[in-house]
Amino acid sequence: MTTPSDLFELLETDRRYAPRAYAFVLEALRHAQVKLGRMEQPEEKARHVTAKELLDALRDLATEQFGLLAVTVLNGWGVRSTSDVGEIVFNLVRARHMSKTESDQRRDFDEVYDFEDVFRRQFKFEIGDPEL
Repeated sequence: MTTPSDLFELLETDRRYAPRAYAFVLEALRHAQVKLGRMEQPEEKARHVTAKELLDALRDLATEQFGLLAVTVLNGWGVRSTSDVGEIVFNLVRARHMSKTESDQRRDFDEVYDFEDVFRRQFKFEIGDPEL
């Protein structure tokens, strides 16, 4: 389990991203594993998620938690693109807080989607039950 002090150690080597950005990427990883039914898998390799799966989970989680403010929140943490998410992931891999397979590449995170597009232009308002 990654602790806040572990995340602060990452700042020693790369100060571009706030500690909360690292925590949020780890949260998105768990979200992806649960959504894809991989948390129950006993082997680490079976719990693996691809860059696209992680980025999709991050998009869903950011939209759910921050709504139209997702871009503002992520930017405030230094995360301005999917490439930044890749930098965070590979920092976590180097620090042994995440793992990767032989086929995982840093470039898998480059230009997967545009934050403005997915968090603002494609944002869908959900209207609750009018009977409530």
